[in-house]
Amino acid sequence: MAQKTVHAKSARSRIHRLRLSFSALNADALLVTHLPNIRYLCGFTGSAAILLVDASRATLFTDSRYTLQARQEVYDAGTVVAPHGLIRAVGEALKARRGTMRLAFAPAQLTVAQKTSLQLAAGARVRWLTAPDLIERLRAVKDSDELTRMRQSARLISDVWTASVRHVQPGISELAVAAEIERSMKLEGASGPSFETIVASGPRSAWPHARPTPKLLRKNELVVLDQGAILRDYCSDMTRTVFLGRPSVRVRSLYNAVLEAQAAAIAAIRPGVSAATVDATARKVFKRVDLERYFTHSTGHGLGLEIHEMPRLGRGEETLLEVGMVVTVEPGVYLERLGGIRIEDEVLVTAQGAEVLTSASREFLDL
Repeated sequence: MAQKTVHAKSARSRIHRLRLSFSALNADALLVTHLPNIRYLCGFTGSAAILLVDASRATLFTDSRYTLQARQEVYDAGTVVAPHGLIRAVGEALKARRGTMRLAFAPAQLTVAQKTSLQLAAGARVRWLTAPDLIERLRAVKDSDELTRMRQSARLISDVWTASVRHVQPGISELAVAAEIERSMKLEGASGPSFETIVASGPRSAWPHARPTPKLLRKNELVVLDQGAILRDYCSDMTRTVFLGRPSVRVRSLYNAVLEAQAAAIAAIRPGVSAATVDATARKVFKRVDLERYFTHSTGHGLGLEIHEMPRLGRGEETLLEVGMVVTVEPGVYLERLGGIRIEDEVLVTAQGAEVLTSASREFLDL
């Protein structure tokens, strides 16, 4: 019961904060169709839902598969079980409202077909307003309950990697290593991976998002392992790179450059600093050692209920970091034929600066 009370208070706080933005939008209500946003606002985890939030109430629309689940999960919102489809039910509810309604929605999260059907069902009295990233901006700053979960998820993936690295050896396939990591996550209590585990070896490690294959690990090659778990709904994300055999001076030098770039970026994190500044700090290290052209992606991203959330740590990103944001810091270099090196950790923005949540060793391992 105590845990339910915590969730209920969180839901009320989040919906209240959402309503505070209605006046700036000149909106009477907000239509929420993105499932992680619905989960964030009212606790519902089903796969079919639309949430309608207005100035005085919130209503979750779902189907009969989720009658009992919604009764147990949903906080601070009424529930309507739609017998003839969610779009029709929402449209009818909108049409039944008196007077003109200014309804905000996220255009990237509602298809043209869905919006057309809603407009037909709701009638001409509904005026549609775009409100991109409204809930995502709220989600970027984690509350105390979320941070507790994210610390636990970060601890789990750190422990899983530390235990699983012993399976990284010549003769075992990338797929087998990935399977062992994901198996260990679930044995430790995770509901599953927060993305498909990346195990990329040899020249394939130069692909930042390579999927594991039947390829066998071989001696004298780099192996990039990028893994994350979902624990109590919240994602973790961590990357480590190892070498099978004795690394050359060149490989060690590359690893040290990546480690230095990550340390510099983490040191740059504090409230009020722009996301672009953190990214530029990592790139400055690579530029000094003539490796910037091999760093082909952004320095990091926010995470929480989803593996990629606001803010993005990249070029031109003007978002200012705030206390309570959780981001990844994951610089890397990727050289064709030689392979790739990436080191990634989760970092919490605090009033004092940065707190690293993932705890697995960043020491370069030669196995």
